This record gives sequence, C-alpha cells and structure tokens, in this order.
Amino acid sequence: MGKYYDMLCRDVRFVEGLKACMNCGVCTGVCPAAEFYHYDPRQIVAQVQTGDDDVIEELLKGDTIWYCGECMSCKPRCPRGNIPGAIIQALRTLSQQLGFFTESEKGRQQLALKRVVGQNILDTGYCVFPKAVAPRLHPEQGPVWEWIYDHDRDVFERFTENYLKAGAGPVRKIDDENLEEVRRIFDVTGGTAFFDNIEKCSKAAAEKLGMDADSEEYFHFIYTANDGTHSRE
Repeated sequence: MGKYYDMLCRDVRFVEGLKACMNCGVCTGVCPAAEFYHYDPRQIVAQVQTGDDDVIEELLKGDTIWYCGECMSCKPRCPRGNIPGAIIQALRTLSQQLGFFTESEKGRQQLALKRVVGQNILDTGYCVFPKAVAPRLHPEQGPVWEWIYDHDRDVFERFTENYLKAGAGPVRKIDDENLEEVRRIFDVTGGTAFFDNIEKCSKAAAEKLGMDADSEEYFHFIYTANDGTHSRE
C-alpha cells in the first residue's frame, strides 16, 4: 500500500470504517449528498481501497470529500459493516494535516469553519452564537434576522435573563476559568496545533492568489466561492 493509505490507517475512524467493501452501492443509494452533488461514496471507498498514492492524493486535493454531510446514513445500511462517512472524516483530516485542502474550492472553506465555529468555541464556549451569525455572511436569513442581530439583547433577554451574563441558562456568558479550561483541552489534544496549521496553509494559499489570508477579501472569497460544477442539475 502507498504512504497515504498507511497514514489513513493511523486514524481509528478509517480502521473502523473500512472492512471489506464489495462495491454494492447501497451507501450511494441512501446518501442525501449523492442526490444533490457529484458525489459517490461507493466510488470513494473503491478508490481508497486501491491504496494508490496518486488516486488518494487526488481525493485529498479535490472537492469531492467535502460534499459529505456526515449524516452517517451509510453506516447502518452497509451489508459488510463499512462506514463510508467515517472514511470521509479520515480523508478530510489527512487533507487538513497535509495542507491539501487549500487545493480545492470547498477545501479552502475549512478556514472559514475554523474561524467561525472553531474560534467561537475558544472565544465564547459555543459552536454557534447569535452575534456570530452575521447578516452579511448569511443573506439567506433575510431582513428579519438582520433586525434580530441588531437588537439581540432585546430579543434574547425575553427568553433568558442571563443572556451574555454570568449565571445559568442558554447563551449565558461562559466564565473565564471555564473558557481557559476549554483552551487547555485544545492545547493538550492537539486542537490548537491543528487550527494553527489550517491558518498556516491558508495563508500560503492566499499568497499564491495574491491575497492576504487575514483580509476580509480572502475570507469572503473562500466563503462564497462556487464555480457551479458541484451539484447535479
């Protein structure tokens, strides 16, 4: 087997997810992403099983592995006990570790996820926080959300008396001691280094495009990019 296959074998999700695929296609038949995107989990499993470095590298650098919604509909259906969704997770992680994610349109959006969801966790303790869902980045939310965003205290204080305040309840302020503990967990488990690598690789990719990775221009570029080739007609 090739070096990339060996790297994948260090990921427990890959070890648990790939057993003995017979290419029956049941996973593709039940996959929601396959209905809308040019995405075929059966084909990806077959490609990975070759162990060929060139084939796997193409996957790691391409858009295809980023189409999966990780719903795991494939898991209970496979007659051989494979978990294509877990294989995709392992491929994604390896792509991020090697910096290959910057080679594709959807892969580059990992920087946006890191800065929005990842940074939210570190800064607020929440994956999603009302003030992080900025109207300029989510026009699909419409004018009602823009009003709520601008009047968040008036709205959310009707649901909880501790909105952005210390105490119990939803969207409360997480105290500094607990936030520091979250950050330490990231440090110890490698999450901080993983995030730093996303930033480092994205910075290099932005420079190749003549942009600054820290600029609003680059963030908006990767966040909204869509060349129209991903979904089925």
